[in-house]
Amino acid sequence: MIIKAEQKNTRQPARKIRLVSDVVKGMSIEDATRHLAVINRKSSLVVLKVLRQAVANAVNNFSLALQDLEIDNIVVNDGPVLKRWRAVSRGRAHTILKRTSHVMVNLKTKATAKPVAAVAKKAAVKVEAVKEEDKKEVKTVAKATKKAQSAIKLDSKVRQSVKAVSRVQGSVKSVQTQKKGSK
Repeated sequence: MIIKAEQKNTRQPARKIRLVSDVVKGMSIEDATRHLAVINRKSSLVVLKVLRQAVANAVNNFSLALQDLEIDNIVVNDGPVLKRWRAVSRGRAHTILKRTSHVMVNLKTKATAKPVAAVAKKAAVKVEAVKEEDKKEVKTVAKATKKAQSAIKLDSKVRQSVKAVSRVQGSVKSVQTQKKGSK
């Protein structure tokens, strides 16, 4: 059985998202979430969200256990392009292309996978253990997502502080050059 999840019109170019999705394609779901939490790119958060959505679809809609799922493939297609322009000298304009993309994750079940409801009829105790393991794995996935989000936020804060420092240094340099040139 194939379980699908899709996110459309993501405001990132497909080329940048493919860099992350190609790393994760052949991995198990647990390994993929761990890797996505560590990858320091904005697109890793997008791929992680779609992967979590596909897992939620499998668990809630088809009553499948997380251990029975594998990543079949991750497809990243180009979406519509927003065309903008920026004014430049001599009354001209340069075009700006703001690219979007569609991310689709397909999960497949292992050959021996059975719905959790069928397993529950045979042994109710095993189902409770599976649900507890699923809860633990969902918590680890949530922790990995939070780590990825915090890493992206820290990265953006570092970039902003570097920009602020460079602005201050640039203004100091401009003041010094004015003093040297004036009489």
